[in-house]
Parts: sequence; structure tokens; C-alpha cells
Amino acid sequence: MLKKLAAAFGLVMVCVSAWALTDKQIAEVESRIQPAGKVCLQGDNSCGAAVASVGGAPKSGEEVYKASCQGCHASGAGGAPKLGDAADWAKRAEKGVDTLHKHAIEGFTDIGMMPAKGLCMSCSDEEVMAAVDYILENSK
Repeated sequence: MLKKLAAAFGLVMVCVSAWALTDKQIAEVESRIQPAGKVCLQGDNSCGAAVASVGGAPKSGEEVYKASCQGCHASGAGGAPKLGDAADWAKRAEKGVDTLHKHAIEGFTDIGMMPAKGLCMSCSDEEVMAAVDYILENSK
């Protein structure tokens, strides 16, 4: 009976000691079970460090062209007029720059397939227009 009582007492002591953690041990456990990340919105000061804002300086026409337009306009994929093809771009330029800007922003499917904004959904209308202007300037 004494052995059983000693075993029970030992078991109770082990259980109690597991709950009697030091502050340092508690901090270590808490650091291990924290979420992997945290979402912080602009203006939310509860995250500590400053939150980077989305945006920055507008991209140049050349940057937009290289990032989003050249996939089709360098190779002529899907009937896209190639950068530097003066004859092909002259026909389009006859419609006016405003029309070309509109087609680049909204998309145009009468001839080939020009998706809206060339699929650059992060580009502003002004950046898309700058890309059109870049293409026209380099296709004379």
C-alpha cells in the first residue's frame, strides 16, 4: 500500500511541476506557439514597426512594356503588332492616340486579342498609356 501511495504522490508531484513553470519557461512556450505571421494594415499601429504602403513611383512606359507588353508585342503573338514595326503601328496610329490608349486600357478584340491593360492589373491607366506611348515612339 505504501508503494501505491508513493507512486500516486510522485505522479501528483510530476503533474504539479508541469503546471508550475517559471516566467522564462512560459515566455519560451508562448514564443513557440505564436502564429507564423500577422496581417497589419496601413494606419494600424498595434503591429509595432511601420507598415510599408502599397504603390510608389509610377512605372515608366518602358518598365510596363518590359514587364507586361513584350510577351506579345516582341514576338507578334496573337496578331499583336511588334515593337519597331513602323508600318503595322502606323495603321493603328491613324485611329489616334486616344483610341489606342482606350484599347490598351479596356481591351480590344476586333483584330487579334488585346486583353484589358495587357493583363497588368496592378498598372494604373496612366502607366498603360505610357506603355502605349513608349511603343509608338519606338515603332516609327
